[in-house]
Amino acid sequence: MSKLFSIKNKVVIITGGTGVLGTIISKYLANEGAHVGILGRRLENVENLVNIIKAEGNQAFALEADVTSEASLEAAMKNFKTKFDKLDILINAAGGNMQGATITPNQTLADTNVAELKKVMELNYLGSFLPTKIFLPLFMEDKKGSIINISSMSASRPLTRVMGYSSAKAAIDNLTKWLSVEFNHKYGEGIRVNAVAPGFFLTKQNEALLTNQDGSLTERGKQIIESTPMGRFGEPNELLGAMHWLCSDASKFVTGTIIPIDGGFSAYSGV
Repeated sequence: MSKLFSIKNKVVIITGGTGVLGTIISKYLANEGAHVGILGRRLENVENLVNIIKAEGNQAFALEADVTSEASLEAAMKNFKTKFDKLDILINAAGGNMQGATITPNQTLADTNVAELKKVMELNYLGSFLPTKIFLPLFMEDKKGSIINISSMSASRPLTRVMGYSSAKAAIDNLTKWLSVEFNHKYGEGIRVNAVAPGFFLTKQNEALLTNQDGSLTERGKQIIESTPMGRFGEPNELLGAMHWLCSDASKFVTGTIIPIDGGFSAYSGV
């Protein structure tokens, strides 16, 4: 592989590293030669994934933290610094949704659970902001590095039902652009901040919403496929090319971007 695209020996922290997408990204980066710090709230789950990666002959280490807690992240940073004195890549993959922050066709705005809405905002927005704040000093050794946030198609094209999640991911888009400018103005050109915006990927978490038991599409699933020019759902490993590029020096003039990985969903007007 060209040196420009190589991520061998780069030091990575990925929050939400044991989630569906986080696991795939963690394994991939480790297989490409990176030292991958997997950060999650449940140490047992993190250590299980670390052991799997190590059993495959690759390098990974565990970090325990709640991404919505500064104190918890500070403790994780101290743990990290016993192993490395600088960081090359931070991937903010922690996020998610809660039932109370959604509005189904049979509900109205009055049915919103405000406490769960706050949790969704905290998990997605603060859960990206706080790791960036806490781990930023680790990038300052060389004043270079790549920070990658996870956005969503629902950020730029609000989707029915997922009100809280859409709002939180829209905030991630704004934060990504704002931080890219802030860091370049304050620290020079070396620290980049970008985001990837996945389209619709069929996973165990959403298959009941998008497919019936016989494998056919639900009405929502049909609407998505009809709005996706490629005519299919994405495979989680189809995120990896863009993630690799943003981790590598091949994208060193790229910052403040939100990259759709959506089969053309964001480009299609429906006509």
